[in-house]
Amino acid sequence: MTGVIAEIGGLAWTVGAFILALSIIVTVHEYGHYIVGRWSGIRAEVFSLGFGPRLVSWRDRRGTLWQIAAIPLGGYVRFLGDSNAASAGSGDTVDPTLVRQSLPGAPLWARFSTVLAGPVFNFILSILVFAGVALWQGMPVATPEVGRLHSTPPGVQIGLEPGDRIAAIDGTPIATWQDLAKAASDLPARPSHDWTVERAGQNITVPGPHPSPALLTGIAPRSPAASAGLRAGDVILAIDGEPVTRFDELRSRVEAAKGRPLLLRVWREGEGEADYTLAPREQDLPTGEGYEKRWMIGVTGGGTYFDPATRPMGAIEALGTGADRTWDIIASSVSGLWAMVTGQIGSCNLGGAISIAESTGQAASAGGSDFLWWIAVLSAAIGFLNLLPVPVLDGGHLMFYAYEAVAGRRPSDRALDILSALGMAAVLALMILGLTNDLFCP
Repeated sequence: MTGVIAEIGGLAWTVGAFILALSIIVTVHEYGHYIVGRWSGIRAEVFSLGFGPRLVSWRDRRGTLWQIAAIPLGGYVRFLGDSNAASAGSGDTVDPTLVRQSLPGAPLWARFSTVLAGPVFNFILSILVFAGVALWQGMPVATPEVGRLHSTPPGVQIGLEPGDRIAAIDGTPIATWQDLAKAASDLPARPSHDWTVERAGQNITVPGPHPSPALLTGIAPRSPAASAGLRAGDVILAIDGEPVTRFDELRSRVEAAKGRPLLLRVWREGEGEADYTLAPREQDLPTGEGYEKRWMIGVTGGGTYFDPATRPMGAIEALGTGADRTWDIIASSVSGLWAMVTGQIGSCNLGGAISIAESTGQAASAGGSDFLWWIAVLSAAIGFLNLLPVPVLDGGHLMFYAYEAVAGRRPSDRALDILSALGMAAVLALMILGLTNDLFCP
């Protein structure tokens, strides 16, 4: 009975986190349409968060009905002249005196900017969230300096202190973080090393662990590691009874298993040691020249038992970091979509609503910063998907507007109706494929 209650609670948490994240992203997206449309002289009749029966509503002084509907799986803005929530098809008849305030009757520039604003606001949300996280976390200082120390498993010696500047490890000079990363790949896999640090103006040597222990810094949603219950901060002590000291040892042993179940001995702060069994899964991994298949359990590493010392980050620098990360998501989305279309990777890489909901629940369980980070990732991805040139999506409308700009006339009403129907069918087919992958792909 306890297990059933726990499962119900976990499901409720996942659904709640998914609805909250989706509501934030949809609200920002639709508000982009609304506010730019209003600035462009287009009247919004309805702003709805959710679909279906109306739960709560109010009308503002401009005549727009704001509502929260019963099915919290999206939202829409219905402008004057729209025939439906997707602004698809030939549109409704509008009083001639109000044509300029309708979406179909507005100038091309107003329609184009109003439609484009939804995805753009998604990108802005991503940039701002990433920038906020960067401002909160700060930027590592240029020289390798120890910040906050983490707890370590029993038997791990660490004589480092916050403020220590790392000068050498086992006699290898360390002047930059890149030097530390190179040393981590070159040092032998043993539990203790000699760390030379500058402390209070003097160089001293203290014992310390390997600079790249088998410390997990991230868990991929819906991965074998996530399913097994591993968390960021866990330390892998052994695999199938054999000790593990470096993170790259974990990687090589996972690859060598070729999908065979592995028994991991894991240390977790506050809980001690426990065993976890999981089976690596073969995945398509992007490389510099395409994609390759690799056995993975869905963990990231490369961390140490301390945080780097950080410096405050300026707002402009943080916004630049946010823009870079948002662009990386867009670029990887383009690359992944193209790889699926060209057959470089399988269609199972396309997830649906279930996988997105599970990933959102796992991100929420990991903490507030992880949840916000995931919202930023989803917002950028949804902004990109909406720009695809598929009728009923924003990109489809922009495609029609581009045709109008070049041809000097709009597509015929019949063409709009047919293409919108085809676009809706394509979107539904994509949703069904994603849901099928969620249910049947490994």
